[in-house]
Amino acid sequence: MSLRIGTSGWSYPSGKGTWNGLFYPPRKGRGSSVPAFDELTWYAEHFDTVEVNSSFYGPPTPETTRKWTERTPAGFEFCLKLHQQFTHPAMYKKAALSDLPDQSADVLAALATVTAADVGRFKDGLEPLAVRGRLGALLAQFPPSFHDTPANREYLDWLLATFAEYPVAVELRHKTWSDRHGETLALLGRHHAAWTQIDEPKFRFSIRQNGLPNQDSVAYMRLHGRNAAQWWRHDAAEDRYNYLYSSAELEPIAETAVATKAIVKKAYLFLNNHFASKAVVNAVVLKHLIGAPITGTYPPEMVERYPELDGLVEIAPFTASRTFFE
Repeated sequence: MSLRIGTSGWSYPSGKGTWNGLFYPPRKGRGSSVPAFDELTWYAEHFDTVEVNSSFYGPPTPETTRKWTERTPAGFEFCLKLHQQFTHPAMYKKAALSDLPDQSADVLAALATVTAADVGRFKDGLEPLAVRGRLGALLAQFPPSFHDTPANREYLDWLLATFAEYPVAVELRHKTWSDRHGETLALLGRHHAAWTQIDEPKFRFSIRQNGLPNQDSVAYMRLHGRNAAQWWRHDAAEDRYNYLYSSAELEPIAETAVATKAIVKKAYLFLNNHFASKAVVNAVVLKHLIGAPITGTYPPEMVERYPELDGLVEIAPFTASRTFFE
């Protein structure tokens, strides 16, 4: 039995909430002759799993995922979000149309249809991870607009059958799914899929959950932060995730995680409050609360910014050979 704690994504190089200058060193200009800094390798010194965000925006190639395994130690696991084409068709269609001169009705209809080739392309990218034992689970993250309807249940049933050879976690956000709790459990149970337990600001239409796993093979938990004020109205998308959990807020989450660990074979807990490395901070505190080892060193700039880390982590400045990026 195991519980792995990590963050949603490992690379946030731009914006007000960048990780550079905190968890990673500041970026330097192009043309520098100093050695490169590898974010993923550095991240893997601190955590044993990561949730891949980039796969939501484009299916990874086999070459890309093979290189991920080479940049991380044996035993490190990747959980990948399904491509937006599978879970956010409107978002995918909007992104795809921006690159297409032809926006006829036939093209629009084709964009809304998931084909066998689309499925095969995504599975091809998973293969290097799967054969090396480095694939944790797939995350099917649906938006709040994905309500519990007969058509959506039929689609979810198809999607889970399509990716049945992998562990799959399903994130549902609209309350219609928890209103029909038994039916949702039955649908997920038929496919041995994990019902992702999420912590986020709650609104009138938000899903209601008890935090516990729905089956004993895989459990999947995601913490998005509780920034209700900027959840729907923000200047930049990253503002939504500008939230640092307090220790008091994390304690009951840690208790639930420990209880979950005792029930399932594998459990994953990811922090998605990524603004300015806050996910890293809260992941460390959670590891401390459950008694997990805290590995790697943390730059003094980060501990100064987040005194919650003081006394929990080993502090060390970046060395000259690990200070710059390509």
